[in-house]
Amino acid sequence: MSELVVSTTDDPVTAHVIQIGAVLNAQLSGIVAQMRSGLVERITELGGDTALIGLLGASVEGNVDNIVHALQHGIRGEQLEPPSAAYEYARRLAQRGVPVNSLIRAYRLGQQYVLRHAFDVSCRIETAADIRAGAYDRMVTEVSDYIDWMSQGVVGVYEEERESWLAGQADSRNAKVRELLASPGNDVDAAEATLGYRLRGRHIAVVVWVDQRSTNQDQLSRFTKATRALAERLRSTGPPLLVGVDGATAWGWIPVQGDYCFDPAVTEWNKGSRQEMPVPRFALSASGVGLEGFRNAHHQALQVQHLALHAQHPTRTVLSYEEPGLALAALLSQQLDATRAWVATVLGDLVIDDELHQRHRETLLAFLRHEGSYTATAEAMLMHKNSIKYRIASAQKILGRALLEDRLSIEAALTVCHWLGPAVLRQVPS
Repeated sequence: MSELVVSTTDDPVTAHVIQIGAVLNAQLSGIVAQMRSGLVERITELGGDTALIGLLGASVEGNVDNIVHALQHGIRGEQLEPPSAAYEYARRLAQRGVPVNSLIRAYRLGQQYVLRHAFDVSCRIETAADIRAGAYDRMVTEVSDYIDWMSQGVVGVYEEERESWLAGQADSRNAKVRELLASPGNDVDAAEATLGYRLRGRHIAVVVWVDQRSTNQDQLSRFTKATRALAERLRSTGPPLLVGVDGATAWGWIPVQGDYCFDPAVTEWNKGSRQEMPVPRFALSASGVGLEGFRNAHHQALQVQHLALHAQHPTRTVLSYEEPGLALAALLSQQLDATRAWVATVLGDLVIDDELHQRHRETLLAFLRHEGSYTATAEAMLMHKNSIKYRIASAQKILGRALLEDRLSIEAALTVCHWLGPAVLRQVPS
């Protein structure tokens, strides 16, 4: 096999384990991707949380990389450096209240998965039965020792973080916010007194966060400062309410005037920020009134954050539910696989993810939003009218049908492409 390495050791069992490690190392990215998908499917306590799943993937990658290199180079588990993502994943589970059993179960399932791959690789390498049996015994021992060592470490991190987080959550404001979001029947007067926030007014909900992999410390003080600055931009009628969700995420509400209207300029508020990294990102809701509006706005902000985590707009630090088409895209992002398939059915080859097709999509979307007016589209895009006509004709040719045949679906699919980008587009093979 071309993947095999030649070992200089005189011990045939060690040589066989080294060969297996080398093959696994060559297949590392595929093993990690399959294991991540399998764990997400089986560990249902994650609830589809994009941020937690991302950290799980980073933890899996670090641990599998350690195991494979240990097999390939004869390194004992305690000589390895624990993956930082594994400890951060344990902290986030503790902060979110996910049971510690889910953390341990991931390591047990991962152990089974790695050993199964190692045994499959061994079967494809010609060697004597006694050598193969010895290699199996060696790998089971070494992988089990590593899993035991890492499990003890991550459980210790989890328990320490959980104890600290529960102490912080004892704060009455955090508890009251969760009570308000969970239960429709509440004493508004008592809740306002506890929160120091007027629930009967009009408010905008926010979710503010940073990349979970880019921070090792609690960001709540930075979030508070940034949210106050945003509140000033929105001409807030009072101080915002902000509560921590975990060390990298917070939920908030900003009281606004009764005649508040969405200003698109607010999405540029934090653009080009010179703050220390990582720069906080904001998901904003539409405005809501009273306690019901308090809850509805929060759910809208969560939907916008969900879209942002999938879309990964690199230059956008603020997204609002009230931006044209974003609410629709946020809703459809909840079922991303089905949405991707539907968009491809509606748009055909227009979903190809390259610069040419992106120009066609954006021009066609602007054309539909301007009621099919070449002149208005040209003015909006700062282009010549003839250039717009050429692009529209090219886009329709790729689409393979007239725009009026199913205008609603076409405009909706283009809107989803605009907001979700590569998450719903067809990638071009490199």
